[in-house]
Amino acid sequence: MLTKLVQLAHCRSGDKGNTSNISVIAYHPEFYAPIKEQLSAEKFKNFYSGVIKGNVTRYNLDDLQMLNFVCEGALGGGVSRSLCLDNYGKSLSSRILSFKIDIDDNLEQLLQ
Repeated sequence: MLTKLVQLAHCRSGDKGNTSNISVIAYHPEFYAPIKEQLSAEKFKNFYSGVIKGNVTRYNLDDLQMLNFVCEGALGGGVSRSLCLDNYGKSLSSRILSFKIDIDDNLEQLLQ
């Protein structure tokens, strides 16, 4: 069953200079494996269609059912230098929630 990430997880973000840090946290432990399997650093960067100019590094925090993405060159030079309000970390973290994840049908009862 294909579903948006927003039904499986929530996000937190932070901005430092031109780097955005975005965490994806599964609502249930059962959701973590398909998210981890399907949301690679490469897919994460490609989802933003050129907004993230630098490298994306994914860190797996398995005990917390969380993925942390460090996105370099993601903020148009930095919050204080950019005229583009949409590039700030909170906007980027909200956008990833529309990424589609395929989950087993038996997990449907856990959906938000």
